[in-house]
Amino acid sequence: MEKGEKIKNYELLTSMLAGLLSAQNYTISNLSNAAAMLWDALPEQVFTGFYLYNGEKLILGPFQGSVSCVEIELGNGVCGESAAERKTLVVGDVKKHQNYISCDSRAKSEIVVPLVKNNKLLGVLDLDASVTDFYDEIDAKYLEDFAAKLVELTDFDFFKVGEK
Repeated sequence: MEKGEKIKNYELLTSMLAGLLSAQNYTISNLSNAAAMLWDALPEQVFTGFYLYNGEKLILGPFQGSVSCVEIELGNGVCGESAAERKTLVVGDVKKHQNYISCDSRAKSEIVVPLVKNNKLLGVLDLDASVTDFYDEIDAKYLEDFAAKLVELTDFDFFKVGEK
């Protein structure tokens, strides 16, 4: 996909998310709809979803894709690294990433965006693609924007998600 087209798609997705979530802010509903939106919009996905932080570890939340890991310790795998460092991680080839946790053998590349509000870790947005080097700096920037809008419009306290 051309760079300009990719940017327009992400801008539209974030705008659609804001409209979809503006009437209510239920945690599970919002995360489920956000995962479905990304799953439909981004080609080559094998997993698109969320892991929520329970104060100790990341727990599988709403997602689209195949069966996945249920618990991830902070620092373990790409999700655990992103959560611990509170920064977006882009992995072009998961087979070459030393700390990668394999949940689906079809995954070839991954991007993980931390969900943080008021300096409090809430969880991560995790996307895996079936091709290597699928994600780049454009994906990182616009998925961070998407995640920020989602965090802004979602009541994560509904299920007491986040650090204790």
